[in-house]
Amino acid sequence: MRMVDVAIGVIVRAGQVLVCRRKKHGTFPGYWEFPGGKREGDESPADCLARELMEELAVGVRIAGDFTIIEHESPDVHVRLFPFLCRDVEGEPRALASEELAWVGPERLKELRFPEANGGLVKEVMALLEQEQPKG
Repeated sequence: MRMVDVAIGVIVRAGQVLVCRRKKHGTFPGYWEFPGGKREGDESPADCLARELMEELAVGVRIAGDFTIIEHESPDVHVRLFPFLCRDVEGEPRALASEELAWVGPERLKELRFPEANGGLVKEVMALLEQEQPKG
């Protein structure tokens, strides 16, 4: 079985997280995802994330922490997802590799369709965002 490592950026700003809608062709067309991509060669997951965010969004970020590594198997591939909490975005994200981008809060996040492997991470991010919502 083929093994693929993917670095994911959970980019949080002002109580919202950045999500990307996948293009209409390819794997999981039209699904939402956190930005990131496949690790190349001997690249560390953090270096992979920095490269992918620059290629896909034209931004830099500060990694502020990480989430639990996610392992997911499909019939032909075993995927390991390395999600990082990111803050302090340098630049304004642009949809260079996706259909569209959106900054969403916890209520909107739970309505979006993500690949199955992201289910637990979406719940963790919702909880984080709910903690960061302004109290009123």
